[in-house]
Amino acid sequence: MGPRINDKIFAKSVQVISQDGQNLGTMNTGDALNMAYDMGLDLVEINANATPVLVKIMDYGKYKYDQKKRANEARKKQKTIEIREVWVTPVIEENDFNVKMKKVFEFLGEGNKVKIAVMTHGDKRILARSRDAVPQLFERIIAMIGDKGTLESKSKPEERTKSIIIAPAK
Repeated sequence: MGPRINDKIFAKSVQVISQDGQNLGTMNTGDALNMAYDMGLDLVEINANATPVLVKIMDYGKYKYDQKKRANEARKKQKTIEIREVWVTPVIEENDFNVKMKKVFEFLGEGNKVKIAVMTHGDKRILARSRDAVPQLFERIIAMIGDKGTLESKSKPEERTKSIIIAPAK
């Protein structure tokens, strides 16, 4: 629902502003409406709470079109940030690690956040070994990322899946 226009304005007297922004003073609503019709334009209520009500003479169709166009432009310029996910194991081989890090740098370059999650599964012996390896792996990843990204959050120690979230550097 937009502003009231033309004969939908119920105030008896209105403060009129012309199409080019000049203040035409206070006048009867009927007179202001006739003035707008003579110009081939609409009388649009700008501020209904003012005393007297503030109205402007303008082309309402063009005004609505310009507003819609501005909203579409703002929507186009918006960038949605996604969280991309990369899974690694605590005992990852060097080449596999480099491939995963290449993917992380690609995601950061696109402006996305990256969640690096570590899979810890297996028997008790593997889990005990991975408990020490995960913090070292995260330190290595953070050191490798350097100034290309910033550490945003870490998973809590009691969580089963350990992860860190890296945001792209500004």
